[in-house]
Amino acid sequence: MIEVSAMIRNSTVFANIRACLAMFRIKTAEGFQYRLANLANASVGVFWALIDITVYLVFYQYAERKDAGIIAGMNINQLVTYVWLAEAILPMIVMGVDGEILGKITSGDVSVELCRPLDLYFQWFSKSAAARLAPLFWRSSVILLTGIIMPPAYRISLPASFIGFLWMLVSLLAAFLLCTSYAMLICAVRMKITWGDGITNMMMLIGSILSGAYLPLQLWPEWMQGFLRLQPFAGYLDIPVRLYIGTISPERAISSVSIQILWSVVFIISGKLLMAKRLRTIVIQGG
Repeated sequence: MIEVSAMIRNSTVFANIRACLAMFRIKTAEGFQYRLANLANASVGVFWALIDITVYLVFYQYAERKDAGIIAGMNINQLVTYVWLAEAILPMIVMGVDGEILGKITSGDVSVELCRPLDLYFQWFSKSAAARLAPLFWRSSVILLTGIIMPPAYRISLPASFIGFLWMLVSLLAAFLLCTSYAMLICAVRMKITWGDGITNMMMLIGSILSGAYLPLQLWPEWMQGFLRLQPFAGYLDIPVRLYIGTISPERAISSVSIQILWSVVFIISGKLLMAKRLRTIVIQGG
Protein backbone atom coordinates (compact mmCIF):
# COMPACT_ATOMS: atom_id res chain seq x y z
CA MET A 1 0.00 0.00 0.00
CA ILE A 2 2.85 2.36 0.83
CA GLU A 3 4.51 1.72 -2.53
CA VAL A 4 1.23 2.25 -4.39
CA SER A 5 0.54 5.56 -2.62
CA ALA A 6 4.11 6.71 -3.33
CA MET A 7 3.68 5.87 -7.02
CA ILE A 8 0.42 7.82 -7.12
CA ARG A 9 2.05 10.85 -5.52
CA ASN A 10 4.96 10.70 -7.94
CA SER A 11 2.66 10.42 -10.94
CA THR A 12 0.67 13.41 -9.66
CA VAL A 13 3.84 15.48 -9.24
CA PHE A 14 5.04 14.66 -12.76
CA ALA A 15 1.58 15.43 -14.17
CA ASN A 16 1.66 18.83 -12.44
CA ILE A 17 5.12 19.54 -13.83
CA ARG A 18 4.09 18.61 -17.37
CA ALA A 19 0.96 20.73 -17.13
CA CYS A 20 2.87 23.74 -15.81
CA LEU A 21 5.49 23.41 -18.56
CA ALA A 22 2.71 23.24 -21.15
CA MET A 23 1.16 26.42 -19.73
CA PHE A 24 4.58 28.06 -19.79
CA ARG A 25 5.04 27.22 -23.48
CA ILE A 26 1.54 28.42 -24.43
CA LYS A 27 1.85 31.70 -22.51
CA THR A 28 5.32 32.32 -23.97
CA ALA A 29 4.05 31.72 -27.51
CA GLU A 30 1.22 34.17 -26.89
CA GLY A 31 3.69 36.80 -25.71
CA PHE A 32 5.78 36.53 -28.89
CA GLN A 33 2.71 37.41 -30.97
CA TYR A 34 2.75 41.02 -29.74
CA ARG A 35 5.83 42.05 -31.70
CA LEU A 36 4.89 45.68 -32.35
CA ALA A 37 4.01 46.29 -28.69
CA ASN A 38 7.29 44.74 -27.55
CA LEU A 39 9.30 46.73 -30.11
CA ALA A 40 7.58 49.93 -28.98
CA ASN A 41 8.47 49.07 -25.40
CA ALA A 42 12.08 48.50 -26.46
CA SER A 43 12.23 51.88 -28.22
CA VAL A 44 11.09 53.56 -24.99
CA GLY A 45 13.89 51.73 -23.20
CA VAL A 46 16.46 53.06 -25.69
CA PHE A 47 15.13 56.59 -25.20
CA TRP A 48 15.39 56.42 -21.41
CA ALA A 49 18.83 54.83 -21.56
CA LEU A 50 20.12 57.75 -23.66
CA ILE A 51 18.63 60.25 -21.21
CA ASP A 52 20.15 58.49 -18.20
CA ILE A 53 23.57 58.21 -19.83
CA THR A 54 23.52 61.91 -20.77
CA VAL A 55 22.69 62.89 -17.19
CA TYR A 56 25.46 60.68 -15.78
CA LEU A 57 27.99 62.07 -18.29
CA VAL A 58 27.13 65.60 -17.17
CA PHE A 59 27.47 64.71 -13.49
CA TYR A 60 30.77 62.88 -13.99
CA GLN A 61 32.20 65.87 -15.85
CA TYR A 62 30.74 68.93 -14.15
CA ALA A 63 29.73 67.94 -10.60
CA GLU A 64 31.62 69.48 -7.65
CA ARG A 65 32.77 65.98 -6.65
CA LYS A 66 33.81 64.69 -10.06
CA ASP A 67 35.56 61.76 -8.42
CA ALA A 68 32.50 60.59 -6.43
CA GLY A 69 31.64 57.82 -8.89
CA ILE A 70 35.28 56.73 -9.11
CA ILE A 71 35.51 56.59 -5.33
CA ALA A 72 32.36 54.42 -5.35
CA GLY A 73 34.25 52.04 -7.67
CA MET A 74 32.38 52.70 -10.91
CA ASN A 75 33.97 54.61 -13.82
CA ILE A 76 31.88 56.22 -16.55
CA ASN A 77 32.30 53.34 -19.03
CA GLN A 78 31.05 50.88 -16.44
CA LEU A 79 28.14 53.18 -15.61
CA VAL A 80 27.12 53.52 -19.27
CA THR A 81 27.18 49.75 -19.63
CA TYR A 82 25.18 49.41 -16.39
CA VAL A 83 22.45 51.66 -17.81
CA TRP A 84 22.13 49.70 -21.07
CA LEU A 85 22.03 46.34 -19.29
CA ALA A 86 19.56 47.59 -16.67
CA GLU A 87 17.19 48.78 -19.38
CA ALA A 88 17.56 45.44 -21.17
CA ILE A 89 16.76 43.43 -18.04
CA LEU A 90 13.91 45.71 -16.89
CA PRO A 91 11.01 43.47 -18.12
CA MET A 92 11.97 40.88 -15.48
CA ILE A 93 11.30 43.33 -12.65
CA VAL A 94 7.87 43.09 -11.04
CA MET A 95 6.03 46.19 -12.30
CA GLY A 96 2.55 44.73 -11.92
CA VAL A 97 0.54 41.61 -11.28
CA ASP A 98 0.01 39.59 -14.46
CA GLY A 99 -3.18 40.90 -16.08
CA GLU A 100 -4.72 37.47 -16.58
CA ILE A 101 -4.10 36.45 -12.96
CA LEU A 102 -5.32 39.81 -11.61
CA GLY A 103 -8.49 39.47 -13.68
CA LYS A 104 -9.20 36.06 -12.19
CA ILE A 105 -8.65 37.39 -8.66
CA THR A 106 -10.93 40.41 -9.08
CA SER A 107 -13.67 38.63 -11.04
CA GLY A 108 -13.87 35.53 -8.84
CA ASP A 109 -12.65 33.21 -11.58
CA VAL A 110 -10.23 31.73 -9.06
CA SER A 111 -13.00 29.18 -8.53
CA VAL A 112 -12.52 27.96 -12.10
CA GLU A 113 -8.78 27.62 -11.54
CA LEU A 114 -9.41 25.61 -8.37
CA CYS A 115 -11.46 23.09 -10.34
CA ARG A 116 -8.34 22.02 -12.21
CA PRO A 117 -6.40 19.13 -10.67
CA LEU A 118 -3.28 21.33 -10.47
CA ASP A 119 -1.50 23.23 -7.73
CA LEU A 120 -2.76 26.82 -8.12
CA TYR A 121 0.50 28.41 -6.95
CA PHE A 122 2.72 26.66 -9.49
CA GLN A 123 0.06 27.02 -12.17
CA TRP A 124 0.21 30.78 -11.76
CA PHE A 125 3.98 30.67 -11.27
CA SER A 126 4.45 29.22 -14.76
CA LYS A 127 2.13 31.84 -16.29
CA SER A 128 3.82 34.69 -14.46
CA ALA A 129 7.27 33.50 -15.58
CA ALA A 130 6.16 33.11 -19.20
CA ALA A 131 4.65 36.61 -19.24
CA ARG A 132 8.16 38.04 -18.67
CA LEU A 133 9.99 36.02 -21.29
CA ALA A 134 8.80 37.53 -24.60
CA PRO A 135 9.13 41.20 -23.51
CA LEU A 136 12.58 40.37 -22.11
CA PHE A 137 13.69 38.85 -25.42
CA TRP A 138 12.49 41.72 -27.62
CA ARG A 139 13.59 44.52 -25.32
CA SER A 140 17.03 43.10 -24.57
CA SER A 141 17.69 42.34 -28.26
CA VAL A 142 16.87 45.87 -29.44
CA ILE A 143 18.53 47.68 -26.54
CA LEU A 144 21.77 45.68 -26.62
CA LEU A 145 22.04 46.06 -30.39
CA THR A 146 21.51 49.81 -30.06
CA GLY A 147 24.10 50.01 -27.28
CA ILE A 148 26.67 48.25 -29.46
CA ILE A 149 26.32 50.66 -32.41
CA MET A 150 26.33 53.86 -30.33
CA PRO A 151 29.22 56.41 -30.46
CA PRO A 152 32.08 55.62 -28.04
CA ALA A 153 30.81 57.79 -25.18
CA TYR A 154 27.42 56.04 -25.26
CA ARG A 155 28.57 52.56 -26.28
CA ILE A 156 28.11 49.43 -24.19
CA SER A 157 31.45 47.89 -23.15
CA LEU A 158 32.59 44.30 -23.42
CA PRO A 159 32.37 42.19 -20.24
CA ALA A 160 35.18 42.72 -17.75
CA SER A 161 36.13 39.03 -18.00
CA PHE A 162 34.88 35.87 -19.65
CA ILE A 163 34.33 34.21 -16.26
CA GLY A 164 32.38 37.23 -15.10
CA PHE A 165 30.22 36.99 -18.22
CA LEU A 166 29.45 33.32 -17.55
CA TRP A 167 28.55 34.13 -13.95
CA MET A 168 26.34 36.94 -15.22
CA LEU A 169 24.35 34.41 -17.28
CA VAL A 170 23.94 32.18 -14.22
CA SER A 171 22.91 35.20 -12.16
CA LEU A 172 20.34 36.18 -14.79
CA LEU A 173 18.66 32.79 -14.44
CA ALA A 174 18.62 33.23 -10.66
CA ALA A 175 17.22 36.76 -11.13
CA PHE A 176 14.43 35.43 -13.36
CA LEU A 177 13.47 32.96 -10.63
CA LEU A 178 13.71 35.66 -7.96
CA CYS A 179 11.51 38.13 -9.84
CA THR A 180 8.86 35.50 -10.56
CA SER A 181 8.81 34.23 -6.97
CA TYR A 182 8.35 37.79 -5.67
CA ALA A 183 5.56 38.38 -8.20
CA MET A 184 3.80 35.29 -6.84
CA LEU A 185 4.17 36.58 -3.29
CA ILE A 186 2.42 39.78 -4.42
CA CYS A 187 -0.32 37.67 -6.06
CA ALA A 188 -0.84 35.82 -2.78
CA VAL A 189 -1.05 39.13 -0.88
CA ARG A 190 -3.54 40.50 -3.44
CA MET A 191 -5.92 37.52 -3.26
CA LYS A 192 -8.10 38.75 -0.38
CA ILE A 193 -7.66 42.51 -0.82
CA THR A 194 -10.92 44.09 -2.00
CA TRP A 195 -10.09 47.77 -1.44
CA GLY A 196 -7.56 48.37 -4.20
CA ASP A 197 -3.96 47.78 -5.22
CA GLY A 198 -2.22 50.20 -2.84
CA ILE A 199 -0.20 47.67 -0.86
CA THR A 200 0.80 45.64 -3.91
CA ASN A 201 1.87 48.80 -5.77
CA MET A 202 4.03 49.76 -2.79
CA MET A 203 5.63 46.29 -2.76
CA MET A 204 6.45 46.58 -6.46
CA LEU A 205 7.81 50.14 -6.14
CA ILE A 206 10.10 49.22 -3.24
CA GLY A 207 11.45 46.28 -5.23
CA SER A 208 12.18 48.35 -8.33
CA ILE A 209 13.91 51.15 -6.37
CA LEU A 210 16.11 48.75 -4.38
CA SER A 211 17.00 46.79 -7.51
CA GLY A 212 19.20 49.57 -8.91
CA ALA A 213 16.86 50.26 -11.82
CA TYR A 214 16.71 53.99 -11.02
CA LEU A 215 20.19 54.47 -9.58
CA PRO A 216 22.98 51.86 -9.44
CA LEU A 217 23.21 50.58 -5.89
CA GLN A 218 26.97 51.10 -5.89
CA LEU A 219 26.38 54.88 -6.09
CA TRP A 220 24.17 54.92 -3.00
CA PRO A 221 25.70 56.18 0.31
CA GLU A 222 28.53 54.08 1.68
CA TRP A 223 26.76 53.43 5.01
CA MET A 224 23.94 51.65 3.11
CA GLN A 225 26.13 49.28 1.09
CA GLY A 226 26.00 46.39 3.58
CA PHE A 227 22.21 46.45 3.61
CA LEU A 228 21.99 46.88 -0.17
CA ARG A 229 24.18 43.85 -0.82
CA LEU A 230 22.06 41.55 1.37
CA GLN A 231 18.54 42.78 0.60
CA PRO A 232 16.65 40.62 -1.93
CA PHE A 233 16.04 43.14 -4.70
CA ALA A 234 19.71 43.60 -5.54
CA GLY A 235 19.31 40.21 -7.20
CA TYR A 236 16.84 41.63 -9.74
CA LEU A 237 19.49 43.33 -11.87
CA ASP A 238 22.26 44.88 -9.77
CA ILE A 239 24.09 41.61 -9.12
CA PRO A 240 24.05 40.26 -12.72
CA VAL A 241 25.00 43.65 -14.19
CA ARG A 242 27.87 44.16 -11.74
CA LEU A 243 29.18 40.70 -12.54
CA TYR A 244 29.29 41.77 -16.20
CA ILE A 245 31.04 45.12 -15.65
CA GLY A 246 33.43 43.65 -13.07
CA THR A 247 32.53 45.60 -9.92
CA ILE A 248 31.66 42.23 -8.42
CA SER A 249 34.65 39.97 -8.98
CA PRO A 250 34.21 36.33 -10.10
CA GLU A 251 35.57 35.29 -6.69
CA ARG A 252 32.46 36.82 -5.06
CA ALA A 253 30.07 35.44 -7.66
CA ILE A 254 29.11 32.30 -5.72
CA SER A 255 28.09 34.26 -2.63
CA SER A 256 26.17 36.79 -4.73
CA VAL A 257 24.23 34.15 -6.68
CA SER A 258 23.61 32.27 -3.43
CA ILE A 259 21.88 35.36 -2.04
CA GLN A 260 19.60 35.41 -5.09
CA ILE A 261 18.72 31.73 -4.71
CA LEU A 262 18.19 32.05 -0.96
CA TRP A 263 15.72 34.92 -1.35
CA SER A 264 13.95 33.04 -4.15
CA VAL A 265 13.39 30.09 -1.81
CA VAL A 266 12.15 32.46 0.92
CA PHE A 267 9.67 34.11 -1.46
CA ILE A 268 8.45 30.77 -2.87
CA ILE A 269 7.84 29.29 0.59
CA SER A 270 6.20 32.49 1.85
CA GLY A 271 4.00 32.83 -1.23
CA LYS A 272 2.97 29.17 -1.19
CA LEU A 273 2.05 29.23 2.50
CA LEU A 274 0.21 32.56 2.24
CA MET A 275 -1.76 31.43 -0.81
CA ALA A 276 -2.72 28.16 0.90
CA LYS A 277 -3.93 30.14 3.92
CA ARG A 278 -5.92 32.56 1.76
CA LEU A 279 -7.54 29.72 -0.22
CA ARG A 280 -8.77 28.06 2.97
CA THR A 281 -10.86 31.11 3.82
CA ILE A 282 -11.53 32.62 0.39
CA VAL A 283 -15.08 33.80 -0.35
CA ILE A 284 -16.14 33.87 -4.02
CA GLN A 285 -19.21 35.89 -4.91
CA GLY A 286 -21.24 35.70 -8.09
CA GLY A 287 -24.20 34.06 -9.65
